[in-house]
Amino acid sequence: MSSTTTEATVATPESEAPTAAERMRRAKEASRSVGLLSDARKREALLAIADAIDAHAAEVVAANALDLERGRENGLSDGLLDRLTLDASRVAALAAAVRDVADLPDPVGRMLDERTLPNGIRLQKVSVPFGVIGSIYEARPNVTVDIAALALRSGNAVVLRGGSAALESNRALVGLIRGALNGVGIDPEAVQTVDDFGRDGARALMAARGVVDVLVPRGSAQLIETVVTESAVPVIETGAGVVHIFLDASAPLERSRDIVVNAKVQRPSVCNAVETVLVHQDAADRIVRPLVAALQDAGVVVHGDAEVARRAEGVVPAVADDWATEHMSLELSMRVVPDLDDALDHIRRYSTHHTESIITDDEASAERFLAEVDSAVVMANASTRFTDGGEFGFGAEVGISTQKLHARGPMGLPELTSTKWLARGTGQVRP
Repeated sequence: MSSTTTEATVATPESEAPTAAERMRRAKEASRSVGLLSDARKREALLAIADAIDAHAAEVVAANALDLERGRENGLSDGLLDRLTLDASRVAALAAAVRDVADLPDPVGRMLDERTLPNGIRLQKVSVPFGVIGSIYEARPNVTVDIAALALRSGNAVVLRGGSAALESNRALVGLIRGALNGVGIDPEAVQTVDDFGRDGARALMAARGVVDVLVPRGSAQLIETVVTESAVPVIETGAGVVHIFLDASAPLERSRDIVVNAKVQRPSVCNAVETVLVHQDAADRIVRPLVAALQDAGVVVHGDAEVARRAEGVVPAVADDWATEHMSLELSMRVVPDLDDALDHIRRYSTHHTESIITDDEASAERFLAEVDSAVVMANASTRFTDGGEFGFGAEVGISTQKLHARGPMGLPELTSTKWLARGTGQVRP
């Protein structure tokens, strides 16, 4: 066993902190020193983490294999198994993402506002770390690395609850991260997990107001709703992805086919994969049949309304629940709508405010869609799969925020900072 793994074993929270509350308290204490780290030191920490992941990729894959075996035995869906999987290429991608985050500009200490009051007091508004970021997520071991890297780069400590499905994968990754921090002289207590406490760990994390500064849930709509309604810690809400693409009357067939197939097939289990396609009735006769055929050739089951089924073969009749379903698999719902107004009405009713896209050659339709759709990311003539922190140039992401307070859309480093005002005077008192 290598020295990095040995260090990680020595530093694991299981051997040092017997309770979830104690682990969170240690994260709070560590956040003070992490928040003062220089840009160079934070970058050094992330590069050490990336190197440790690369060096121990085989161990991570082996741990992940145990999770996958248990997941199959427990009947996890294909979509969740895909999210859970860490093969050699995905582990390498995790390390690469950490290096990308290391190379991003330091978000701490940015001057956001500066002014001098009439009385001579000089005010400066600067970005500062939150302190301790908590995250509750399920079957996504990549999130363990993404959130830890983003938290550390932005000067925060982190407490993770990654769910029982990824227990072995997360244990291996957290051990490597803590070992890497220890190896470069940074307090490893800045990265904690409460996984081994199960649901009690999640409840303790949601109750840790005053210790954990913000909580970010990632996962199913049910998980997110539970955290939002039960947490005493402030929550940044990330939403499920009932994602829409609207094919307008002028939508070119080839572009429509390429974008829809990419948005569904490239990785169907993720939250930015398209789930519902709406087709303008004036385009339906020329688009529906070849589009359905292309999707079926890619292995997609199409749930269609009567107008879709009339134009294409092998369509599963759509039911009312399909329009609100995040399939997370090679399934897709399709409906013919009379016009753009009806498409907008459908999206307003069923959207989870994640990502929606219009395919059109009509600039007026595109601009109206961009203006009127109320989602975190609204696109014209592009695949919804681009809603991603890495694709947007943020490196890794904490999640896709679908709320409207503080952060919306892919959350990168700036969204993991707060602000404070610095006031410098020369003895002024208020009259």
